[in-house]
Amino acid sequence: MNLAEIQAALREEGLDGWLFFDHHRRDPLAYRVLKFTPGSMVSRRWYYFVPANGEPRGLVHKIEAETLKELPGVMSAYAGWNEMVDGIRRLLGSSKKIAMQYSPNCAVPYVAMVDAGP
Repeated sequence: MNLAEIQAALREEGLDGWLFFDHHRRDPLAYRVLKFTPGSMVSRRWYYFVPANGEPRGLVHKIEAETLKELPGVMSAYAGWNEMVDGIRRLLGSSKKIAMQYSPNCAVPYVAMVDAGP
């Protein structure tokens, strides 16, 4: 990941940061921009916040605590939904203007992976 380049672009756009997110490896953009290979299966949600200034930080599920191990910054862990929501609040801090791919209430659409048969 080219942190300096990402942060310079965020400042140029007047953003407080960029919140990356993935679940089941469905966001190829996150992996391409951050240039990393997850350290786990990615069956749980992860979040990685790159602020316009300062050190990035992440939030991973306790079951997949190694997911973001290649990336710089402090990583926090969650187990339940409420812990995840609280963790996201802490991750973002006082940031107001954030870039990210968005899905209301983290309701990421799922795609069936089982065929319907003959």
